[in-house]
Amino acid sequence: MIKLITTILLFIMCLPLFSPVAYASEVRLLTLDQALSIAMEKNRNIAKAREYGKYIQGRYVEERSAALPQVSLNGTSSYSHDESQKALMGIAPKQFYQSVEVSVSQPLFTWGKIGAAVRAAEVGLKTADEQLRLYRQAAWRDVSNQFYDVLLSRELHLLAKENLAQKKRLLNEAQRKYDSGVATDYDVLAAEVAVKNALPESIRTENAIRTVREKLRFLLALDGQDIDVYGSLATAAESIKTYEEAFEIASRKRPELSDLQLRVGIYKELVTIAKSNNKPRLDLKGGGGWRWLDVSSPVLNQADNGAAWSVGVYLSFPFFDGLKTSGLVTQAESDLKTKQIEVSSQLDAIALEVRTTGYAVKESGEIVQSLDGTVKQAERLLQMAEKGYEYGVKIRLEVDDAQLNLIQARSNLARSQRDYRVALVNFQWAMGMAGE
Repeated sequence: MIKLITTILLFIMCLPLFSPVAYASEVRLLTLDQALSIAMEKNRNIAKAREYGKYIQGRYVEERSAALPQVSLNGTSSYSHDESQKALMGIAPKQFYQSVEVSVSQPLFTWGKIGAAVRAAEVGLKTADEQLRLYRQAAWRDVSNQFYDVLLSRELHLLAKENLAQKKRLLNEAQRKYDSGVATDYDVLAAEVAVKNALPESIRTENAIRTVREKLRFLLALDGQDIDVYGSLATAAESIKTYEEAFEIASRKRPELSDLQLRVGIYKELVTIAKSNNKPRLDLKGGGGWRWLDVSSPVLNQADNGAAWSVGVYLSFPFFDGLKTSGLVTQAESDLKTKQIEVSSQLDAIALEVRTTGYAVKESGEIVQSLDGTVKQAERLLQMAEKGYEYGVKIRLEVDDAQLNLIQARSNLARSQRDYRVALVNFQWAMGMAGE
């Protein structure tokens, strides 16, 4: 009897799955793989990480430009007239000057400053890759967990509806017995109260389904589109890696740790850059072009034009800058030490996370195994209680107890199955292998 009612309710809830024409126009149904695929494409944190990668690419091009020749086109057109010269010449001279030149500047030696900047920018490109990995793994974790939350909410709603249906059956049975003269007003009133008390939970669980669906839709960035999922929470327990194995993998694969280690390399280059600020620098500079000059005065009236060029090596050596460089070096070395401390702290946090997620997998797996046969036993008890109540050998309280035990057993099993799946996802995240 219980299995038949459960099957009917499940069929009613899943009816939209078998009528895609009526359902697909309103709600988009997704499997876990489909949801994850959409997340990898549309999740806004992943999109932000891609844009960060473009930004870092631009920074690399910017830093690399310092090592390449700088070429510019310069033009001049000027006219000068100095009235103060009348005291000497009796007339103010006039001068008209024009030029067009191409200038070139190429650093020859910068005490490692440019090389360090380019190397730091190259490492920055790798940090952008790790940022993208981090957000991809986070999206995989969050979407998977939210997907299982939707399945759990649906299962709890099904249990609430079954409980409500069972209370209504008891009300009908109490009314039938009352009409036959074998039950009292108290029995009917108690059954009515039980129905009303079961209704709020059905409403709450139905709203919970809407809430978790909206959270999943937010993660998938599917604006203006209703979604639903289909799948099962049931899963077999599986063996996982030991703590030592998992931590070894995490120390190599966690994107946050890799990102920090790369940033240590960047800060080492920043120390080199800071130290070069008061060191000698050589630049090759040159230029060439055409110039026009027209001079008019009492002693000289001449106009001519011709080519002009220059080339030279220039040395600059700011050997004393008021200890500014010393201050910059101290800051850069402190930043480097801070990043190295952050790496150690991140390793400790990862070790703790690997341990706790591994414990969570073990705990939830043992709970699933312990509840494996409880549901069938509770269903059998409820069957026996309902039959006994129907024949008058059981009281309504015994039926209520049996129903409560069944609801608790099934809800505990559903929660433990969800917890086990989420624990596996979090364990993969802790190892840096989420979705990879």
